[in-house]
Amino acid sequence: MPTYNKLIRNKIPQIIKSNGKTPTTRILNEDEYIEELCKKTQEELTEYIEAKTKPDKLEELSDLLELINALAEYEGTTLEEIDKIRRKKVEERGGFQNRIYLTEVR
Repeated sequence: MPTYNKLIRNKIPQIIKSNGKTPTTRILNEDEYIEELCKKTQEELTEYIEAKTKPDKLEELSDLLELINALAEYEGTTLEEIDKIRRKKVEERGGFQNRIYLTEVR
């Protein structure tokens, strides 16, 4: 019997049941939830970095976006608010599209 001990998407228990198996789950408290969201975000970022194909990379990016959405909700905000902050930073400091790599400042 595999042991997972990780945060899962909301519909996974039903999917497991539909496959004739019985999941054992519990609801995380606030501290556990934010800790597990952060772990899951690191896990998905690693999976993105290791993905070889464009479809796999896009799938991992969608997982990261879902986690960012959950983190935003945890912080009491929305992706729209975060995007507003992002756009302001781009306006003030730029983005990363120019691929500028700082080696030194004298």
